[in-house]
Amino acid sequence: MKKIAVMGTGYVGLVSGTCFAETGNQVVCCDIDETKITNLINGKIPIYEPGLEEVVKRNVKEERLTFTTDIPQAIRDAEIIYIGVGTPMAESGEADLTFVKNVAQTIGENLNGFKVIVNKSTVPVGTGRLVHGIVSSRSNGRAPFDVVSNPEFLREGSALYDTMNMERAVVGATSDHAADMIIELHKPFTETIVKTNLETAEMIKYASNVFLATKISYINDIANICERVGADVTKVAEGMGYDKRIGAQFLQAGIGYGGSCFPKDSKALVHIAEQVGYDFKLAKAVIETNDKQKLKVVSKLKSIFPSLKGKRIAVLGLAFKPNTDDMRDAPSLEIIPELVKHEADVEAFDPIANHAAKQFFGESITYSTDLYKTIENADACVILTDWKEIVEMDLDKVSRQLKMPILIDGRNCFDLKEAEKAGLIYHSIGRPVVEQSAKVIQ
Repeated sequence: MKKIAVMGTGYVGLVSGTCFAETGNQVVCCDIDETKITNLINGKIPIYEPGLEEVVKRNVKEERLTFTTDIPQAIRDAEIIYIGVGTPMAESGEADLTFVKNVAQTIGENLNGFKVIVNKSTVPVGTGRLVHGIVSSRSNGRAPFDVVSNPEFLREGSALYDTMNMERAVVGATSDHAADMIIELHKPFTETIVKTNLETAEMIKYASNVFLATKISYINDIANICERVGADVTKVAEGMGYDKRIGAQFLQAGIGYGGSCFPKDSKALVHIAEQVGYDFKLAKAVIETNDKQKLKVVSKLKSIFPSLKGKRIAVLGLAFKPNTDDMRDAPSLEIIPELVKHEADVEAFDPIANHAAKQFFGESITYSTDLYKTIENADACVILTDWKEIVEMDLDKVSRQLKMPILIDGRNCFDLKEAEKAGLIYHSIGRPVVEQSAKVIQ
């Protein structure tokens, strides 16, 4: 059992800390936000993640997991200190390390014995050395310490599973002793460990995320070509995916990537490259493709309606992906304002993210948690998030309830023949349009 302090109770910090407690360690999760800590103590989880609330409560009850705002005391009591604070994107595209630097200063000021300090946040190459320098300066040689880079590879919506069943753990460290401590900590999660230096570990995280973003933008560009030549991108992706060198994952065409990682990390890696004098043209193209892809559903609507003014548009899904309430870089943040700008009347359905979405859209749209009521009497329906409730909806009922049977599917949720059988005018991404010749759009 190790005594672990986790700095930050956001997505990375809370999930990681909870999973370390679940494997028998003594964990204290820390935050300067008193309201957040009070809520956690009272069993209120600040993020939506399937299964997280249950695991948090179990480990609190079994006294392996606690929460505090007393960060100095938590640092002094810990053997291992994880930094899991936010690294938001600055206007320049680089990661803002303000919170990381603040934590490093506090660690240095309270260093009272040997500690292993671990960067879990996604940080630019060189941050581990930066943290080492800050802690060393603030501690004045009071005690020895090591720094480790141990990046996370969590998918929102399945973060608990991804942590408890890691494909690999990456451990970059300033000493073998520190690396071995963190490797031991990860043995319950995985047998596959990549042991390296700080800089390589930091680069692995960015290289992984931007490669996945590249696959998404690539298949979306292929989808746009498919629409022009009459091909079906889902079959193209299937045919590609059987090639083991390519693989089927992240070849689902749609309206682009969003969330807390891919958009931020792509721009951060471009900035890192620029800082060392390299023009990363491929990553720039990935970003450009993704930005354009988000508005595909709007252009499809405009190809049907001469004007969107006064049209009631049902939008299904607000979060950037299912099983999360995360709105960071969600396609809806680009699409809905565009619909509002064209004076459409927007009613949006999301089973979880409505509260989070209100911070962005305010009263400019109507919110709903009733799928079919959202669709009822709408001039058209647009799918932005492939929630289970949406993927499993009854297309015959959708067709009957819509004022005009127009469905714009930004996630390719449905089979073309099913859409045709339901009598829908069905536009998806990278596939032929399903048209109903008897319908007249006004």
